[in-house]
Amino acid sequence: MSGEKTEKPTAKRRKEARKKGQIARTPDLGGWGILLAVGLVLPALVSHEMDVVKELMTTALSFPAVAAHAGLPGAGVVLRRAAEQAFLAVVVLGAGVMVVGVGASIAQGGFVVSPSLLKPSAAKLNPLKGAKRLFGPQTLWEGAKTLLKASVVGLVVYAAIKALIPLVGGLMPIPHVLDELTSAAVSMLRNVAFAGFVLAFADYAVARRRVGKQVRMTKEEVKQEYKQAEGDPQLKGAIRSRQLAMARNRMMADVPTADVVLVNPTHVAVALRYRSDEGAPKVVARGAGAVAAAIRAKATEAGVPLVRDVPLARALYTSTRVGMSIPPELFSAVATVLAFVITRKSRGMRGGSVSSPRRDEELPAVLPAGRRTGRGRKRSGPRLPGRSAA
Repeated sequence: MSGEKTEKPTAKRRKEARKKGQIARTPDLGGWGILLAVGLVLPALVSHEMDVVKELMTTALSFPAVAAHAGLPGAGVVLRRAAEQAFLAVVVLGAGVMVVGVGASIAQGGFVVSPSLLKPSAAKLNPLKGAKRLFGPQTLWEGAKTLLKASVVGLVVYAAIKALIPLVGGLMPIPHVLDELTSAAVSMLRNVAFAGFVLAFADYAVARRRVGKQVRMTKEEVKQEYKQAEGDPQLKGAIRSRQLAMARNRMMADVPTADVVLVNPTHVAVALRYRSDEGAPKVVARGAGAVAAAIRAKATEAGVPLVRDVPLARALYTSTRVGMSIPPELFSAVATVLAFVITRKSRGMRGGSVSSPRRDEELPAVLPAGRRTGRGRKRSGPRLPGRSAA
């Protein structure tokens, strides 16, 4: 069906969806990531703080010596040291939480402000859409995700508590029991955080798939966007046709200014104009087939002579474009034809179709128009005796 969204979103559609807040996100990724980071940093931090507490306790038992050395009351020294360590612990934990939270947000698409989500919308008050959201697949997934998280966390906590049961009521020393309890608690925290982190990745994959479906496009939408970005192909074709028609009309208007039209005799026509101040002769019109026929008709009407020269007409047609000077390799051949035309004109003969005065059929090889250099540049060619700048 044409209305099905089967096409991948374009860059423009992804950008618009991002502005609307349609980004794959899950808050669990940052939350569980923070808990995992705390589980990794906490043992080292607690160990350091315990060493500091021991040091402070030792210092508190030697107030006179400390006060004499520092010049301050002993209690002030201990309190300042305790405050510094407490502040350090808070800074370390806070920095770790901030780095993990910001990193999780950037990994899920960065910071995006979507004012459109705050605008009131009648669609948000639609009871049918609300019912679909309430009983839709997203709600089912959220329920399954909550149940799965609770089950996993419960299993991890149960395993940790079961491992500690032998310590309860035993004859082990209290310090050893406390160390085991602390180690088990930290291990349980890490395991719970790791399990939740894995579930958060699964949730992110589901969210990414859901958003990917939402931003997919129909084939008609892709075509419309392409038209907006690149322009309607039909309109561009019409504009191009009109431009070609205008260029052709300008070219046909320049045919009467030509001195000679070299023909093939029916397939190709190239109109040349020579002015001494322009350097080498220039091509004012060229064409093949119907265009060549129109050039011949226009030249006949304007009294421009038609010279039949098959090799020269073909060489000029392939090596030039309208507005270009003729290639230097063809200067001699064109000069011969122009001298012949000027002689006829001085005798009062205008227009008509005549054969070329050239006797040598061979012409030097010339490059195609697209490979020639110096396009449109004035070239100094052989000046024709008795030819004034018209």
